[in-house]
Order: sequence, then C-alpha cells, then structure tokens
Amino acid sequence: MQFGVSKAKQDALRARMKRFGIREKDLKEKFIRSSGKGGQRANKVSTCVYLKHTPTGIEVKCEKERLQALNRFLARRRLVNKIEARILGRQSEERKRIEKIRRQKRKRSKRAKQKMLREKKKRAEKKRGRKGYPELYEEY
Repeated sequence: MQFGVSKAKQDALRARMKRFGIREKDLKEKFIRSSGKGGQRANKVSTCVYLKHTPTGIEVKCEKERLQALNRFLARRRLVNKIEARILGRQSEERKRIEKIRRQKRKRSKRAKQKMLREKKKRAEKKRGRKGYPELYEEY
C-alpha cells in the first residue's frame, strides 16, 4: 500500500502497527469530503480519511492534507499513537503539551502575586533613583 511518503516512514509505521497488534483487516476505512479551504477541489474530492479500529473502538479522522494518500498515512499514524497511549498507560505527547499550557495559564496564588509585585516595585524604585543623577551616566 502506497501512502505518498518515503519508504522509511511507511516501514516505520508498519513496524509500530505490528508491535501493537494492529492489522489492516481490523481497520474500517471511509473517505469523506473535507471541510475548510480548498474550494472546488475540496468539494469534489473525498480527501478526508476516517479510520476505526474495530477491536478497541478507537476512531480517527484526518483531513490535514489535500492528498488522500497522505491523509491515510497520517490517520494511521494518529491511530497508532492513540492505541500506544492506551496500551502503555502513559500520557501522549499531545496530552503533555496541553497540560503544560494549562500550567502556564494557571492563575497565580495571592502570595506569589504579592511577591512578584514587590519585586516589580523594587525594580521601579531602582530605576527611579537613577533619574536623579544623570551626570553619572553621561558620556565623556
């Protein structure tokens, strides 16, 4: 089966599928018309790929690229990632990324906010103090 990617990538995907016991006959594949940009091409050609792994019930939909063959490859890779995360019981890379963003956006505690504001005030005072002595900073 050709996916429009290099042979090395195809072989790596097949190896991962074999390692997790995913067989092609266990996959239910449908082709749907993609949404979004693309105009006539997107409206005429079914480039979106829907995959379902019947033993686990995991479903994947991929409409990232304009080529159906490439979307088939990407959908299989995404499916393997999901099954791997479930089997190994570890967080997927996507989950880790989302958690990192959530931690970054989390609201500061009152104590942390007060500490940060104190430091800002100290810095401002230091800068304000420099304004009073411009002769120290003049060029010679």
